[in-house]
Parts: sequence; structure tokens; C-alpha cells
Amino acid sequence: MDSWIDELARGLGEAPLTSTETTKLLDAAGDVAHRVERRWPRSPRSMIGCAVGRKLASGVDRSETLNETLGQLDALLPAGSA
Repeated sequence: MDSWIDELARGLGEAPLTSTETTKLLDAAGDVAHRVERRWPRSPRSMIGCAVGRKLASGVDRSETLNETLGQLDALLPAGSA
């Protein structure tokens, strides 16, 4: 599956995610699913993608903006589990 995702990224004109970026995104999706509600992870992923894309358009490094955006998400998540 990783090669398909990498191929999709390149087809969309994006650099494939690094292993670290993939892990961080999957961890964030798990946090949303377990700390908010299981049916919600898709919406926050879309919002994260939009936020990261907007920051990238302004010239910020991808790893830097991903870390910053995921930090903002983590700060906004409720403690505990759903």
C-alpha cells in the first residue's frame, strides 16, 4: 500500500510522506478516534491537510508545519478517551 500512496502523492504533485510524517499522522488520527469520537477522524484529517497546505503555500517547511499543526491538534484534544 505504501507504494500506492507514494504514487498518489506524486500524481498529485506532492512529495511522498516520510515514514516519520506517516507515523505522526496515523498517531493523530488514532488520538482523535480514541479521545473524541471514532466516527470523526476523517474530518480532522481534512482540516489538518488544509491547514498544512495553507502553511506550505506560504513557504514553510513541510515537517515544520506538520509538527506545528499536529501540536495544535493535540492541544485542542480533550484528555482521556471517548
